[in-house]
Amino acid sequence: MSLRARTCRLALCALLLPAATVAQTTAAVQRAIRTITPADVVHRIGVIADDSMLGRATPSPQLEQVARYIAGEFKRFGLKPLGDSGTFIQHYPIARQQIDLTKSVMTIATGASTTTFKIGTDVNFMNGGLPHTDPTGHVVLLLGERDTLNLLAGADVKGAWVALVLTASEQGVLVDRRPINAALQAGAVGVLVITNRSDAQWQARLGRLHGEAPQSLGGMPVEGPWLEIRNATAASVLGIDPAALRADETPSVRRLDAVTITAHLEPVALAPLRAPNVIGMLEGSDPTLKREYVLLTGHMDHLGTPGSGEGCVAKGADSICNGADDDASGTIGVVELAQAFTQLTPRPKRSLVFMTVSGEERGLWGSTYYVEHPAVPLAQTVADVNSDMIGRNWADSIVVIGKEHSDLGATLNRVSAEHSELHMKPIDDIWPEENFFFRSDQITFAKKGIPILFFTAGVHPDYHQVSDEVSKIDGEKESRIIKLDFYTALAVANAAARPKWNPASYAKIVQRK
Repeated sequence: MSLRARTCRLALCALLLPAATVAQTTAAVQRAIRTITPADVVHRIGVIADDSMLGRATPSPQLEQVARYIAGEFKRFGLKPLGDSGTFIQHYPIARQQIDLTKSVMTIATGASTTTFKIGTDVNFMNGGLPHTDPTGHVVLLLGERDTLNLLAGADVKGAWVALVLTASEQGVLVDRRPINAALQAGAVGVLVITNRSDAQWQARLGRLHGEAPQSLGGMPVEGPWLEIRNATAASVLGIDPAALRADETPSVRRLDAVTITAHLEPVALAPLRAPNVIGMLEGSDPTLKREYVLLTGHMDHLGTPGSGEGCVAKGADSICNGADDDASGTIGVVELAQAFTQLTPRPKRSLVFMTVSGEERGLWGSTYYVEHPAVPLAQTVADVNSDMIGRNWADSIVVIGKEHSDLGATLNRVSAEHSELHMKPIDDIWPEENFFFRSDQITFAKKGIPILFFTAGVHPDYHQVSDEVSKIDGEKESRIIKLDFYTALAVANAAARPKWNPASYAKIVQRK
C-alpha cells in the first residue's frame, strides 16, 4: 500500500469513528450551560407554583396540568418519551378507602381499665392511612417546641403512639409534620393529637369526616393513622393536664408506659385514582455505554390547599401552599438540565433520564411506583441525582447528602473544584438528626442499589407554609446549583467506570444489615 493510500485510509477510519470517542469541547459545553439562566428558572417556577395550580396536591387536576407542561417541555427539547403508550407521562394507581364510622373505634387501656371511643364522635381522624392491622402501642409524649435539628430529642418511639399537645386557632389546628414524619420513619405506629378545639369547631370537623377518603399507593405499606382527642378526654384517660403541658414550651419527652392505645379503622374501598410521573430520555452517544443510565429527579407535587388532606393550613386570606421551593425549584432544575443537555454536542456517552415524580409529600409514591415499574433497567441505572428545595438560603454553598456513601462524592468534589467560577461549594449533611437522606425520593433509588446524590438547601420558616412563594426564590443562586448538577451529571455520564458504593454504606442501605 502506498503512503498516499495509507494516509487516506487512516483519514477515512477517523471519519468513521463513533462520535462518542470525541469529547465535548469547552465551547460546546458552555453553549449548553448558557441555557440555564436565573430568568428562566424563576419564570418556570412561576408557571408550576402559580396560584392557579392550587399547590399541586397528589392527586389533583392541577398536578396533571403541571405534568402536561413538563411533558410539553421535554417534547420540545427532543427527549425520547418513556411514559405510558409512547407518552412522557407514567401514571400510577392510588388506592382509596373510606372509614366505616359505624365500626371504627379507639381503645385506651390503663391497667385493668379499658375505655372505648367511637371514631367520628369521640375521636377525630385527622390524617394518615388505614393500616392492614390494628396499630397498638404505648404512648410517647413529645412536648414543647421541637428542636429542628433534633425533632425526636432522643425519644424511642418504635412501636409507640406519638402524642402531641397542640393549640386550635380560628382556622383550625396547625400541625408541624416534621416531628410526625420523623416519628413514623422511626417506627411509631400512629399519632395522637391532643387539642383544645371548641365544641363548634369539633362538631364541624367531625361533620366533614364522613366524606374523607384516606389514600395510599396501591400495594404499598401505609403509614400510621393520626387521631385527635380533646383536652377532657386526654385528662381522663391519660392522666395528664393538657393545658399545663401546652403552656410549657420547654422541649421534653414523657413516656406513658402504663397506657396502651389500640385503633381499629374499618376500611371501605372506593374507586381508585391515579397520579403522574413525567419521564424523558436523552440517548447516549456511546454504542455500549448508552445502555447505562444517569437519572436526574425532582418531585413536582406539594401540599395543595387545606382541603387536599396533606396538611396545608391557611393564613389570613392565603389558602394555597404553592411550594415554590418545595419542590418547584428542584422540578424546574430537572427541566433546565434537560434543556441544557439536549443542546450539547456530542451527547454524553451514557443515556440521561429526566424524571419529575409526584406523591413525594404523600410518602414517596411516584418514585416508589417507578422502581417497581422502571422505564429503563434499574441494574443499568448507575446514579440518581435528586434535587429537592434548591432555591433558598445561603448564596455560596449547597448541602449534598449522600456524598459519603459512594465515589459520587469524590466526583462532585472534583467537579466543584474545577468550576470555581460557580462560587457554589457542595458541603456534607449539616442536619444528620433530620434524617433527610431518607425523606426524599433519592432513598427509593438508593434502596434498589443505585448510588445517589441529594442536592438540597434545607428548610426555612416558609417550609410547608402558604408563604413558600415564587417571590422568595433566589434564581441566580439556583441557576448556579443547576450548573453544578450539569457538570456532575456530565462527568458521571462520560466516565469510563460506573459509580461505586462505599461497601459499608451498601451493606447498611441496600442490604439493610
